[in-house]
Amino acid sequence: MSDIPVYDHVDQYLQFGIEYDCSDIHLATAFPPAWRRFGQLQPIWAEAPPLDEEATEKLTRSFLGEKDWHRLQEKGDVDFAYQNENGRFRASVVRQRLGYDICFRIINTRVKTMEELGLPIDSLLPLTRYQNGLLLVTGSVGSGKSTTLASITDFINSDREDHILTLEDPIEYILGSKGCHVNQREIHAHTESFPKALRGALREDPDVIVVGEMRDLETIQLALTAAETGHLVLATLHTGNAPRTLDRILDVFPVDQRAQIRIMVSESLRGIISQQLVPRIDGSGRELALELLVNTAAVSNCIREGKTYMLPGVMQTGKNVGMITMDDSLQTLYAQGKISQEEALFRCEDKALMRDFFAM
Repeated sequence: MSDIPVYDHVDQYLQFGIEYDCSDIHLATAFPPAWRRFGQLQPIWAEAPPLDEEATEKLTRSFLGEKDWHRLQEKGDVDFAYQNENGRFRASVVRQRLGYDICFRIINTRVKTMEELGLPIDSLLPLTRYQNGLLLVTGSVGSGKSTTLASITDFINSDREDHILTLEDPIEYILGSKGCHVNQREIHAHTESFPKALRGALREDPDVIVVGEMRDLETIQLALTAAETGHLVLATLHTGNAPRTLDRILDVFPVDQRAQIRIMVSESLRGIISQQLVPRIDGSGRELALELLVNTAAVSNCIREGKTYMLPGVMQTGKNVGMITMDDSLQTLYAQGKISQEEALFRCEDKALMRDFFAM
C-alpha cells in the first residue's frame, strides 16, 4: 500500500495515462484513480484506496482556472480542452452526491492520416471533394469519431485551397493552415452555442464547416441549410449505423416538416461513416470496424420515401461504389485473425447471418 503514490495535481496522473497508452483518466470521489486502456476501465493501482472528497476538490482546483471554477459552482459541471507540457486533453468535471468527478480524454496531439486510421481512402476521397453537402461520422462515445473527423479535415486542409471553419466543444486537435485557411472556434470560449456559431458561420465565407456534434433540432436544421447553400458540412452524431443516423435526423423535426426534411437530406447527404473500436484478440489495442454509406440514386430514393429500413440491402448491392456494411467489416477483421468470434457476434447487426458465417 505504501508504494502507491498520492498526487495533488492532475498532471501527474495524466503523465501515467500518456505513458501507458490510455484513452481516458478517471479521478472520482469514492473510487480509486482509474484509467481506460483498450476500452477497459480499471484502477491504475490494484490496491489503491478510493479518493476522498477533499482529494478530488484539491485535484479539481489544481487545474481549473477561476472562470471555470465559478462556472462549476454555478452549473455543477464544466467541460473544456486542457493543455499542459505533455499534451492536450478533453476535460470534464462534474459535481455529484459525494464530491467531484474528473474525467480526461487523452488527445493524440498529432493528427493521424486516413491511411494510419485504416479508413477506406478510395471511397472517401470523392466525398471530401464536393463543394457542398453533408458528410457524417457516427458512433457511440469513445468510438474514435473526433479522430476520424480531424483526419478527414486535415486531408481537406492539404488537398484543397479553401476556408475551413471548425465549431467544437471543446477544440481537440489543433489544425494549422496548410493549403486551406483554418479557423477553429470553441463553444463557450469563443461563442455561446453551436446554433449561434453556425448562424455566424454563414457570414464568414467558409467553404467547409466542421460541426463537432449535431446535438439538437436547431443545430441539425442550420447544418442542413449550410449543406444546401453551398458549404461542405462535416459533423458527428451519436448513432450506431447509417439507417439509425437518418432516423435520428428526421425524428428531431416536427411531424409536419419531415417530408420536406427527407427531401433536403436525400439531396444534400454525401455519405455516412459509422464506426466502433473493437478490442484486439491479443489484447494489444483496438481495431476500427467501419460502415460506409455513399449517397447514390437508390439511397436517395430510400431517404425521400422514408424507407430507411431498406438501406442495409442497398448497401450490400452498392459495394462497387465503396459501400461497406458493419457486418462485412467485422467479418474481415475476424478472418484476418484480429478480433475474436465473440466480439464480432456481440457487435454485429445480423446475429443469424454472422453465426452462418462462422459455421462456413
